[in-house]
Amino acid sequence: MNKIKWVFFDIGSTLVDETAAYDHRVWDMISGTNITFEEFDDARIAFAKQGIDGNSAAIKYFGLTKTPWHSEDEVPYSDVHSTLAALVDKGYKLGIIANQNFGTAERLEAWGLRKFFEVIAASAEIGYAKPDKEIFEKAFVLAMCCAEESVMVGDRLDNDIVPAKALAMKTVWIKNSLAQYQDAALGEGFADYQVNKLSELLCIL
Repeated sequence: MNKIKWVFFDIGSTLVDETAAYDHRVWDMISGTNITFEEFDDARIAFAKQGIDGNSAAIKYFGLTKTPWHSEDEVPYSDVHSTLAALVDKGYKLGIIANQNFGTAERLEAWGLRKFFEVIAASAEIGYAKPDKEIFEKAFVLAMCCAEESVMVGDRLDNDIVPAKALAMKTVWIKNSLAQYQDAALGEGFADYQVNKLSELLCIL
């Protein structure tokens, strides 16, 4: 990792714990149906173990319609602030590559995290969404760096790790949220490193 100058992060289930927001949406979606929360939860975990997006797959499986996202339920992980501060102290430049609604910078500011990031490539503002390579390439342009000088940190193999690896970025798969149920072998050939919490990055970078 000696050549790495930039560290790019996903936001959801990487910097921010979305558990309560996902659960809130589940309760909204199953309201008035015969589907129990436990049934939905079991299904999304089972789908996640197959290496796919468990939440979306479970929604499709039960024939539900997505309800509004409750961003107010999102909470930064406890080690995020200290880890980002340590990476900056080590001389790394930090950026965001994430599928997010408008207002990403404002949400980061509210969480006390905006100051750490020099580049924010969020899908709503950029016009491209992961896993499309264009959102990654736009981030490189904004950062004035190349893929080989950067690392992508994210929880989803399909959206974060696989497309980043295809562009020659280094990759760190953080096994938060549903990713914690996925077999480590799923990341072989795609994830250069696997961690269980953000602070473990400091042992890599």
